[in-house]
Amino acid sequence: MTTEARPLVVPPKPTSRLRTSLVVLAFAAFTVATCIPAIGGIELDFGALIRNWDNGSALLVQFLQPDFSFLPRTFGPMLETLQMAVVGAAVAAVISVPLTLWAAAPTNPNSPTRIAVRTVINVIRSVPDLVYATVLVAMVGVGALPGLLTLLLFDIGIIVKLVSEAIDSTDLPVIEAGRATGGGQTQINRSVVLPQTWPLFANQWLYTLELNVRISAILGIVGAGGIGRLLDERRAFYAYDDVAVIVLEILVVVVLIEVFSNFLRRRLV
Repeated sequence: MTTEARPLVVPPKPTSRLRTSLVVLAFAAFTVATCIPAIGGIELDFGALIRNWDNGSALLVQFLQPDFSFLPRTFGPMLETLQMAVVGAAVAAVISVPLTLWAAAPTNPNSPTRIAVRTVINVIRSVPDLVYATVLVAMVGVGALPGLLTLLLFDIGIIVKLVSEAIDSTDLPVIEAGRATGGGQTQINRSVVLPQTWPLFANQWLYTLELNVRISAILGIVGAGGIGRLLDERRAFYAYDDVAVIVLEILVVVVLIEVFSNFLRRRLV
């Protein structure tokens, strides 16, 4: 007597529609509550947007008609911006290597020094770049130097934070092998860890180079030099046709730097 095999039936996947709906409703309610000034929310004046639409539309029309005769005047400030970006990224690359090794647990078993370095890096990262630029402009004056120092601090915070966390989360058995052979921590870091982590450093160095050009356009608002200073000047005179030229130039430069960075990444990684 033979019995027919019954086909296997996969049970239906349990759903959590009720929980998902409650989460969505709670998020929507919280979003609405943040827009109610009576309970401490922000005040959104949509009426002002409608009332001032004529002004905004006129400026938008001017912005969409860039005056390319203004382009030669932007070459000097843009060159200064590129110099700030390259020098800031290069100096940050040199400084970030020892700081990163001191901030990662596999490369620095000494807890007090590691915590001290991480604390300093977290403090550097917690301060906005515009605040750095404002303070440095007041200290050293208007020009490229405060912008360069701001980019340097910004780059160090990013590189050390991201690369040290990558080292912490990466399994590096070569470190244990180096210790087993009697090597000191400095020897292990120089001969074993650095060759393994150069691609991580290179990616972050190139990433900060791309960011520096974008950030320098904002730093010029507080007098930190570069193309941003010229951008703020033309904006103050409501010359949005000149502003459009500057924005287009920044866009082209950023795209070219990104293409160049991707080319280098393929060669280095």
